[in-house]
Amino acid sequence: MKMHQDSADGSYRIVRYGADGVQINEQIYTESLLLMPDQIITSWAPTRIEDLNGHHLTQAQSLNPEVILLGTGNHQQFPDRAVMRPILQSGIGLEVMDTGSACRTYNILMGEGRRVVAALIISID
Repeated sequence: MKMHQDSADGSYRIVRYGADGVQINEQIYTESLLLMPDQIITSWAPTRIEDLNGHHLTQAQSLNPEVILLGTGNHQQFPDRAVMRPILQSGIGLEVMDTGSACRTYNILMGEGRRVVAALIISID
């Protein structure tokens, strides 16, 4: 897992997303990642919703967000309830949506100064 920090203005904004990946500021990412306004964790393991387990969401939870936006690829797909339960019981919000919606929502919440984590499953075929 690689970590990057220090964008030019101190925040990471999603510029675009599509079949070739997600562009954050000037960089294009083609692997799943965890994104916060001040931090990017690359090479996040799940490449499809079936790969997601509790450890992956615990990584997002460890960043102390108010809310986690789980982008599940081209379509909204819900992980097993047992995977989501610890996050929901912790009081952290968890929103499951397709990756495009997660990217748009991340930018809005980040712009409001919220402590948000976008957990984006990206699979390039």
